[in-house]
Amino acid sequence: MSNRVFNLSKSIMANLAKTDIILYTALTPNGHKASITLEELGLPYAVKSIEISKNMQKEDWFLKINPNGRIPAIVDKTPTPDGKPREKRIFESGALMLYLCQKYDPDNKLNYPYDSDEYWEVVEWLVWMQSGLGPMQGQANHFYRYAPEKIEYGIKRYQTETKRLYQVLEDRLAEQAKASEKDGPWIVGDRMTIADIANFGWINWAEWAGVDVKQFTTLSQWLDRINDRPAVKRGLDVPEPFTMKEKMKSKEAAEEYAKHHSQWVMKGQEEDRKKHGTEI
Repeated sequence: MSNRVFNLSKSIMANLAKTDIILYTALTPNGHKASITLEELGLPYAVKSIEISKNMQKEDWFLKINPNGRIPAIVDKTPTPDGKPREKRIFESGALMLYLCQKYDPDNKLNYPYDSDEYWEVVEWLVWMQSGLGPMQGQANHFYRYAPEKIEYGIKRYQTETKRLYQVLEDRLAEQAKASEKDGPWIVGDRMTIADIANFGWINWAEWAGVDVKQFTTLSQWLDRINDRPAVKRGLDVPEPFTMKEKMKSKEAAEEYAKHHSQWVMKGQEEDRKKHGTEI
């Protein structure tokens, strides 16, 4: 058994230098999760920019990759270890991150060995983000930045819930700091994992939701630590330079940035309303 695992690991390592992966993405929190994971693992990949403003994610060719019409997604054409051709699509950022670690992270740089306590903790925090932080902050983004009319209830409701979730992570990281001996604290164990990357993807856009992350001391330090990583910097500029934070330094630039994005968000929403016959 041990020889088989060793040989399999050697096959995986050999494939790392010749992966054939296409990333379909856009400049969003979810898109950043995918590109940062690929960069941190050092995997070669090609990028196909999906222009959400033109509704490319709803075109028939892309729906064959992701039936839900959302980014990110990948198509992995890397041959099997024994040289057989294959083509595997993966959509949903959480599934994509788990897949990349399972297939191309034999040294567990971004995760822990399968079925270890730490592995399942990573899964817990990944699912926590996918079902809580992402959707809630996404709604905060919508009501604060995109909605054609400012509904104070909606803004406060989702900003408050986003802050509550930030506090959950603040408390988790503060607890982790008590046992941290390396460059942490991290959400799970002694290293940055896909749990950190997944949550970072959204928290790095905090100001876009109108939330000040600086009020969460440990979380803010964690955010800065991740932003300083070279692979993260590269991943943030996929598929185009990440300029949101720079835009936020000027009220005029922030308003123009929001206006541009609001137009295509509302256009897409109107098209969905017409297609599905639901009033908004």
